[in-house]
Amino acid sequence: MTRRNGLASLLRPEDSVLVLIDHQPYQLANVNSHEPQMVINNTAGLAKAAKAFGVPTILTTVIAERGGLLFPQVTEVFPGQEVFDRTFINTWEDRKVVEAVTATGRKQLVIAGLWTEVCVAMPAIQALGEGWDVTVVTDASGGVSVEAHDVAIRRMIAAGANVMTWLAVAAEWQRDWARAEQAAALTEVITQHAGGSGIAFLWEQQLLNTLVPGTAR
Repeated sequence: MTRRNGLASLLRPEDSVLVLIDHQPYQLANVNSHEPQMVINNTAGLAKAAKAFGVPTILTTVIAERGGLLFPQVTEVFPGQEVFDRTFINTWEDRKVVEAVTATGRKQLVIAGLWTEVCVAMPAIQALGEGWDVTVVTDASGGVSVEAHDVAIRRMIAAGANVMTWLAVAAEWQRDWARAEQAAALTEVITQHAGGSGIAFLWEQQLLNTLVPGTAR
């Protein structure tokens, strides 16, 4: 297996394309590898980070008429954007989705979805075999059990996939805090979706704006 190391192996926003797969009510109802609200939060954070960095994001569902619409926490990030509804379980067998991804001209394919062992593993493994550089966002995905999720992650790593959490993806896109415009947008996402890190940042801002006792305003 080719080792993933060196600066060129890190994610770059100008080379990344995000695909969010089947974040729907039916799938979420049987996610048992993660707390469901955490999956919603992390997926929304990932979507907002992608938007902040100008990373094209492809949205797709499977038989939404029965499985439910994509989480509103995701679609509201991309108002009016088409959501590709499929019959294929494997997203990478759906011509419209693959054409939309290919049209971006990006080769770093970032994937998250429900369920990890089915709707993430299938396209990730196929895309890897076709030469794509695939990163799976593990905490914006989820499986029907801890075992199902973990086995799927190990299977994709064995096939050559990179795995990361959503905040690690966002940090890798940022790379340098001197990128002030993106830093401001990312900070907003962190305060909304990064739990303790977001609250700690707000606390830091409070302290920086609090007078030291005995000093003049």
